[in-house]
Amino acid sequence: MHLNFALNHMTVARQGYRDVIELASELGCVGIEFRNDLAGPLFEGDVPEVVAKLTSDAGLRILGLSEVKMFNVWSADKAQEAEALMRIAQAIGAESISLIPRCDGHGCGEVERQSNLHTALKELLPMLDDFNLTGLIEPLGFAHSSLRLKSEAVAAVSEIGGESRFKLVHDTFHHYLAEEEDLFPNATGIVHVSGVEDRSLSKNDIGDEHRVLVGENDILGNVEQVSALVAQGYRGPVSFEVFSPDIHALEAPRPALEASMSHLTQSVAASL
Repeated sequence: MHLNFALNHMTVARQGYRDVIELASELGCVGIEFRNDLAGPLFEGDVPEVVAKLTSDAGLRILGLSEVKMFNVWSADKAQEAEALMRIAQAIGAESISLIPRCDGHGCGEVERQSNLHTALKELLPMLDDFNLTGLIEPLGFAHSSLRLKSEAVAAVSEIGGESRFKLVHDTFHHYLAEEEDLFPNATGIVHVSGVEDRSLSKNDIGDEHRVLVGENDILGNVEQVSALVAQGYRGPVSFEVFSPDIHALEAPRPALEASMSHLTQSVAASL
């Protein structure tokens, strides 16, 4: 069983982007995801052409650039923010940008939620066309999220005819929190994996800071989720997105990542 692993910069948030490229290459990843929400200037101030060449020379794809926060609170300012990210993504040769919903307890009512989502998607669609990018919609499973379910995103994309430009992020952490059964593998552009091992936490108490690498003590069901996606035809990237400060503090993260990759590969193969 072969999984197309990738590395999200958040997993090694304290390392520079050049280190991320080197590490992903050493791990045999298919690509990397860069972020605009880490400390310091984006790409440490390097111009896009340098970023694109270093990544290409390492044999990696830039799978995405994160993120447009609160994308479903559309405004003129939000349009400028999205366009600015798209310009950078295009310049570095990224394949997508990430779209993160509002997650502060506001805009969660049925009518408001649906209206805001449709408005944002309709506005983003021609922009994505212009920049030849995919918009990766990431439902967040937190109770205070304005977009928790992938089914709502899939329905909204279908209603505006945006299937060619919008794909889902299947995040195993958020899928667990949202308690959604359907997987939508054909609408999925990337899978994010991380594990949680603290069994003393209730679902309402689990946060990003608890997200570690996936191992045998994981309670999120990563193996089951990835196996089900693969069984239903998903063959895209499986990207590590880890937020735990304990993982960020690792001076040499490669062995831990290799162990997690091996665990996932072997466990998924055994379950199929």
